[in-house]
Amino acid sequence: MKKINVGLVGFGNVGSGVVKILRQRKTFLREKIGLEINIQKIYDKDITSKRDVDVDRSLLTRDSKKILNDPQIDIVVELIGGIHPAKEYIIEALKKGKNIVTANKALLAQNGKELFALAQDRQKNIYFEAAVGAGIPIIKSLREGLVANKFYNILGIVNGTSNFILSQMSNNNFTFKAALAQAQLKGFAEKDPSLDIEGIDSAHKLILLVYLCFGRLVNFSDIFIEGISQISLADINYAKELGFEIKLLTIAKKEKEELEVRVHPTLIPRGHLLSSVTGIFNAIYVSSDLAGNLLFYGPGAGQLSAASAVVSDLVDLTQDIRAGLFRPTLNIRVDESIKRLRRIDDIESRYYIRFMAVDKPGVLAKISGILAQSGISIASVTQKERSKAHVVPIVMIIHEAKEKNLRQALEAIDRLAAIKQKSVAIRMEEV
Repeated sequence: MKKINVGLVGFGNVGSGVVKILRQRKTFLREKIGLEINIQKIYDKDITSKRDVDVDRSLLTRDSKKILNDPQIDIVVELIGGIHPAKEYIIEALKKGKNIVTANKALLAQNGKELFALAQDRQKNIYFEAAVGAGIPIIKSLREGLVANKFYNILGIVNGTSNFILSQMSNNNFTFKAALAQAQLKGFAEKDPSLDIEGIDSAHKLILLVYLCFGRLVNFSDIFIEGISQISLADINYAKELGFEIKLLTIAKKEKEELEVRVHPTLIPRGHLLSSVTGIFNAIYVSSDLAGNLLFYGPGAGQLSAASAVVSDLVDLTQDIRAGLFRPTLNIRVDESIKRLRRIDDIESRYYIRFMAVDKPGVLAKISGILAQSGISIASVTQKERSKAHVVPIVMIIHEAKEKNLRQALEAIDRLAAIKQKSVAIRMEEV
């Protein structure tokens, strides 16, 4: 066997990048792997718009069946995104005896159990390196490089759009609205950015990371998700004064028999490596028993970064196909010590809290009293200078408290006549 034929489903930004790499590095790759990776056919609904790579028009088709039904195609690369019709294309390709490479984290997070089971039944593989962290080789590292390890924690900045927005707010004093507009202008954010800024994209990626580390395919509904749209410039600046940066963090923690999975804005000490991850860059911090603490860092978006991960998967599959081997993509060992998922109400954390209160005697005492009634102790408190409206921010750091107790206390505090805005509470991670 000297040639592996590939069918590309989706000829957008990443798809064009894959074609570009395979063409520009054709000889380079052939010398490295001893095979030629040949693009047999490219499917897209739009085959007329100009791309930044030229291809023979005979390779293009609007008919997906010309890829799915072609017996000469060994691997189908799915890059159209979304659930439908991507799911149907992958199912059909597996049934026709083709291996799969995909970057579709939403599909795998929602339907991974079904798709991986079908792949196993058909003795075919689904590779998905580009689904998390673009070109950062986190999937391969967890699956192969750290195969002997047991894992304790995963902390990740895995959404470039949100990280760019928070970086602009922190470094350039942008408001959230202005930072989002800048992200959209640069092409880092969609016209509707809700999947990114509300934490949904991060949650999809967390599901895959949890599966690789702990062998449990959690449901989307199992993850507590809170986005960054309510983070103000004031909170960013107050956090900096206290020695922290605010990041949208994906978190998975194993605590004895429980696993907690959550996505939310988090205060990280400025001395930690994760706090220095800026712009569209991603970073995944993994704690393991043998290799210790590891940080995987790199651009979390970009045509060639994501396409590089797709080509990496293609190369892995070519070696399997040539050797006639079937290596289950997710031959995952389930961590049987995990008995249940921890609810967000039971999470314990330190918190940053900001109250907007009328500047008059006794208000701070009332706030402190309500917190004390819920068993919550204050580590530090700062009352900012008086404004013209005589409403001032009171910023607190509280000692570790249970989420349920804090929420009950904040509801009571927000009912006070002296509190003029809903209180802001942001969790802290002492990483």
